[in-house]
Amino acid sequence: MSTSPVGSTPRVVAIHVAKGTRLPMRSVEQVDVEAGRGIVGDRYHGTRHRHVSVQSLDALAEAAERHGADVPAGLTRRNLTLDHGTVPRTPGTRVRVGAVLLEVVRVAAPCKLLDDTIGPGAQEALRHRGGSIFRVLEGGPVSVGDAVELDVPAG
Repeated sequence: MSTSPVGSTPRVVAIHVAKGTRLPMRSVEQVDVEAGRGIVGDRYHGTRHRHVSVQSLDALAEAAERHGADVPAGLTRRNLTLDHGTVPRTPGTRVRVGAVLLEVVRVAAPCKLLDDTIGPGAQEALRHRGGSIFRVLEGGPVSVGDAVELDVPAG
């Protein structure tokens, strides 16, 4: 469960990247994020729209309750984990992480690989709790501890 005070600003508590599909995610303290390309060094860097994935510890706590076991942030295959809050799901919604501006493309659908890495039933437990996929509108560095604005007005 989230221990952050109600109304407090969400912050990045974990960053994970993988160099290739199906390769293990590794935890890092900072990443460089390029506009229109994604996280430098991540498997999705340079793809058309799947630049950055974001999830929240609040949603992971719900998934763990449903799953009946811990759902570690590093095993969900998402890039950024927030300490609390609801990650927007509506396409076009904008989020600012430090200096980086992101825009929701779609909900992040959990894959079957999660049943292998977290345990049977993890994919279903994360359905509707797996965060969102974003495209990068403005790049820059993202570090653990960066503040997150979850609904940035367009323009």
